[in-house]
Amino acid sequence: MSDPYEIIFYADEIIISSAFKGFYAVIRYIIINTMMSEKKTRIGIAIGVVIGIAIGMAVFLVTKNIKIGIGVAIVLGGSMGAIFKLKKYPKLKWTLISITSLLVILIVFGIWFVSLLPREEMKERYRTLETSSIDKIPYLYENVIPKRGKILAVVTSSNTMGSSGKKTGYELTELSRAYYVFKANGFEVDIASPLGGKSPVVIDGDDMGEFDFAFLNDSIAQYKTSHTIAMNDVVTDAYDAVFFVGGKGAMFDFPDNKAIQSIVRNYYQSGKVVGAVCHGPAALVNVTLDNGRSLLENKKVSGFTNKEELLLIPDATSIFPFLLQDKLAAQGAQFNEGAMYLEKISHDKNLVTGQNPWSTWLLAETMIQQLGYTPKHRQITGEENAVKVLQAYEKYGSEKAKKLIETMASQENTQMSREFIASHSIIAAMQFDIGRFFSLIGLVSCAKNAVKN
Repeated sequence: MSDPYEIIFYADEIIISSAFKGFYAVIRYIIINTMMSEKKTRIGIAIGVVIGIAIGMAVFLVTKNIKIGIGVAIVLGGSMGAIFKLKKYPKLKWTLISITSLLVILIVFGIWFVSLLPREEMKERYRTLETSSIDKIPYLYENVIPKRGKILAVVTSSNTMGSSGKKTGYELTELSRAYYVFKANGFEVDIASPLGGKSPVVIDGDDMGEFDFAFLNDSIAQYKTSHTIAMNDVVTDAYDAVFFVGGKGAMFDFPDNKAIQSIVRNYYQSGKVVGAVCHGPAALVNVTLDNGRSLLENKKVSGFTNKEELLLIPDATSIFPFLLQDKLAAQGAQFNEGAMYLEKISHDKNLVTGQNPWSTWLLAETMIQQLGYTPKHRQITGEENAVKVLQAYEKYGSEKAKKLIETMASQENTQMSREFIASHSIIAAMQFDIGRFFSLIGLVSCAKNAVKN
């Protein structure tokens, strides 16, 4: 089997790795030889402190965070200096040496990991995105499609997860992206909720993109989210489709809402399109058709999976009334599970469901197809391309994923979100899947080098 360094590191990373090995050897030599002489103890302490400060400065230069840099300098400088004062306590001395060495390894690895990310580009992109608006997105203002109909989007009214006190709401990205896909394809969008009025929103800054910031800067869209239509007041005949937005709040006020059950039943039986993403399929779990059978019986369905839920909220079973995957399956659905936190939808006639926020684009465009139209061309986002790379990795392995990265890098105007792939390596670490962790870091490194080349 190949050494992990050979798998992961490219030319510049090999240089960093070699430098670190040499640096470690120097530290080891200094520690062992300096402690052999009492006269050299003070010199050893000074060298240890200097090394700690040097590493702290390196951390500051990479992270641009002076507090972290100072913290690292104090901890490492103090630890390495203390080592030279513990000659009379060999067990304590070698324990401290081991801990300090581990810290150095982790810090150097962390510096290298951060160096793989386009930090300055990310900052600049974020600053630009904050001012995003519908008049700056060609997809929305070019080749405008005449009005074809209306779609109702439904969001939660719940702002807490049951009695846990944890804050929740609807997921902004699941609404904003579908909202603009519907609009760009000729459909007006109204927004409803179980109680009506202003609905609580969850904004994950790490996932925000051009369309999401545009939604926040869109006065009409913001008016609609602040003045949602109460489900009991919805004129159901006015819409061609209904779309249930996710967000953990949906688990509490979608399942037993009679108005939601009624619109789902009537739309499904009349051939209108019913869509739901992430926790949105909670709207389907208690729907009974006119024949007395569950809507979900023998239907192919996707939704937020048990694995995805429990990784983020280990005590989910005590917070939610049910786990969505379990409930959908219990109602007779054929649960269609995809890879964690990657795009996955199920299309069963006029019922379209998606697994998580990253399924929203495809789900919304599939709803347009089910309505009888070809979705308007849209430039694929860097995050979507990263999803494709991770799907290739899941299905075919690292080599196929790397080839896909290189192909994308050679294509003009094709974006790639390295940070999204990096976030999945962290998920692998959270699952203690070390092999997957290093493989995914290898993909991030490959993406960086592909851009440079």
